[in-house]
Amino acid sequence: MVEHTRTLDFKIAFALGLGTMIAAGIFSLSGTAVLRVGSTAVIAFVLAAVVAGITAAAYSEFASIYSENGGGYLFTSRTFEGHDLLKYGIGMALFLGYTGTTAFYLATMDEWFFRFLVPGLSGTLPHGTFGVLAAVLLGVLNARGTEESGSFQLLVTAAKVAILLIFVGGMFAAVGVGTATAEFANSFQPKPVETLSVAALAFITFFGFSAIAASAGEIIEPTRTVPRAIAASIGTVTVLYALVIVAMVNVYNVTERLARDPGTILELGETAMGAVSQAYIPVTVSLGGHTIAVGEALIVVGAIFSMVSASNASILAASGIGSLMGRQGHAPRRFARIHPDYGTPSWSVGVVTVTIVGLVVTFITLLSEEGVTGVHVLGLNALTGFATFNLLVPLAIVNVALVYSRRNFPDIDRGFRVPGVPIVPALGVVANLALIFNLPSTGVAVGAAVVVALLVAYVVWGGAPDVEELYERVVEPVPGSGGDEPARAGGAGREGSPGSEPAAADESIRVLVPVARPSRAVQYVRLAALLGRTRGESVIVQVVNVTETPEQTPNELVRDTAEERAERITERLAETEIDVEYTVEGHISRDIAFDVVHTAREDGADLILLGYPEEHPEIAEGVEYNAPCDVVYASGFSGTDVSEMATINVGVGGGPHHRALLPTVDALGRDRAIHLISVEPTEGPADKAEDPDETLDALEHTDSVEVHTVSAASVAEGLVSTARENGGALLIGASRDRRLRRWVFGSTPDRVIALAGEGEPEVPVLVYASATSVPKRIEAYLFPVYTYLRRVGRTADTARTEDATRS
Repeated sequence: MVEHTRTLDFKIAFALGLGTMIAAGIFSLSGTAVLRVGSTAVIAFVLAAVVAGITAAAYSEFASIYSENGGGYLFTSRTFEGHDLLKYGIGMALFLGYTGTTAFYLATMDEWFFRFLVPGLSGTLPHGTFGVLAAVLLGVLNARGTEESGSFQLLVTAAKVAILLIFVGGMFAAVGVGTATAEFANSFQPKPVETLSVAALAFITFFGFSAIAASAGEIIEPTRTVPRAIAASIGTVTVLYALVIVAMVNVYNVTERLARDPGTILELGETAMGAVSQAYIPVTVSLGGHTIAVGEALIVVGAIFSMVSASNASILAASGIGSLMGRQGHAPRRFARIHPDYGTPSWSVGVVTVTIVGLVVTFITLLSEEGVTGVHVLGLNALTGFATFNLLVPLAIVNVALVYSRRNFPDIDRGFRVPGVPIVPALGVVANLALIFNLPSTGVAVGAAVVVALLVAYVVWGGAPDVEELYERVVEPVPGSGGDEPARAGGAGREGSPGSEPAAADESIRVLVPVARPSRAVQYVRLAALLGRTRGESVIVQVVNVTETPEQTPNELVRDTAEERAERITERLAETEIDVEYTVEGHISRDIAFDVVHTAREDGADLILLGYPEEHPEIAEGVEYNAPCDVVYASGFSGTDVSEMATINVGVGGGPHHRALLPTVDALGRDRAIHLISVEPTEGPADKAEDPDETLDALEHTDSVEVHTVSAASVAEGLVSTARENGGALLIGASRDRRLRRWVFGSTPDRVIALAGEGEPEVPVLVYASATSVPKRIEAYLFPVYTYLRRVGRTADTARTEDATRS
């Protein structure tokens, strides 16, 4: 495996937390807070910071133990072993909290768009439009691997702080330090209930500290850096928030510069800061005949940029939790899939994006005061309550987990220790719960309802086994011929499907070969080498033997068997001259298909060569449907010397798998004869032979290509009989409609392999299945429907022709 490199130092970790905290909260809540409690808003923000700080301390201690990505969900998963429902609940709540926070950021940004940038569209476009567009854009960027580098994050955060300091400095310049201080001192309002309510709303702005802990796996010296960065970011942002509150309170001292009454401006709520900014920075410029208010433009641009930046960080955190939940069996396994080209948890990112869009549409577009339904029950305030509720509940449990960890795992090495345990964590639990009771009740009710519904859904589903329960590598890769150590063992990126550019000189094409029977190892390694060289000159064959573990059987009972099988394969290969570099390893697994797919993903396989499991077709299907790369199924090669195979037979067809096969055919045809076989079936629905022109057009080496158009009872019979006459192997594309064809047609690849093994001589068969993706999956399912409808149409045409002839 490639060793993971930590790249984030203290200043980058500090910038990550600070930059995430400087988002919608400071720009949108400051006006609302001052309107409700005046200068007491500072106390509210400090209370929120203290509550966040207590839980942040627990995060810091856990991050010093588990220096990995995952945050609160990881911490509780490692602490509460065996409590799957609790662990699922924490992960799911944090997932909703992060997505809800992002929806809040983008919905606030949406209001700034309508208020300042496109006010004329407020009655034309529904509110939430720009938030939805931004969510989709950020989702696409994250799925494709576009994320802020450490240096860029530092620059972004510095720009945010600079904008806030310019705003505050403009206030002091406009009213004077003495006047500003006096106004702030005289504007305190003794409203404890309102103050707690503001503190509850403000908490969402401090949750950015979790971004630091969630990135612990990337941080240098995390046991030392994470606590310092969290403390520094919370302290810094608290000072900045206090200065912004001072500036907002002093709006009454610049009445003559305002376009409307100060109280009316504060009632603008989430956009009040933008309206106030021009009074403190009264600079205008002319551009293209338009007068631009510099102060307002600066704050508006800074606010929107901050919200988008913080949304990006929250999407990263939410998708990371979703991916980890998929790996641990608390979410569908697809959540854990890493995109083979972009290296991102693309399925998890997609679900995060859909969730954010759903929240914006529900809370803002449909059910807010500006909503299109006329039912005004939710809105931005309720969305804040929804998001904060789903953050506070798991944060309270993280504090409980710290006490539990101290008592049950006292010997764990802790690089940082929270003082005053259990009192400090208990205060954190009480404070978190107290803030919940001061959140907007509608948002809390919706959040609680969603949580309960998802908990019930999980109980009904039952979850899935953890990856570590399904798969264990008991024999590490043992290098064979071609070098002293395995090349790229651990996942250098794959170069793509056949037809893509060849691998770089310093990379090897990795062919994963699961081998069940040691007697077949030699032939499969040689065949893998042949197929690998159609993609690049440097090839490494990764041989894996998977010993299946029955349910309820401890791994220890089959470990010896797995080791013996791997050793026998190693001996077989060592006895034979093989001109390719290879490794041999042994696994035990409760699901062989999962083991193969998981190994291919983890180790960056470019191709999987798998024996066609006639007795266990579910293994073939499981690999075919879920593999991250192309898969070739082999049958009948036990007595075939692939080095002497001079003829290649190719079934002419259509669809994505046939097209994916052709680059391999073309590469093999450089020094072999190619026979294209087009079959016109004489039984079943009327159909003509497939046109070989499309196949010929895709081949460059056509000098040795011969086309055979034959008639047979079925496509399978025509392919096998012609290949048997020609000699050599038969290559066909897979049909991923295997389930449908069992109901209606039967499976052509299955029939081909059955027929190939019945006569003499046995015909070696390769079935090629291209890697799945959403577009390819759709195409694979639609293509058989298209061919079936075409057959039905041709049958009807034939019947009409015969009727016309008889009449």
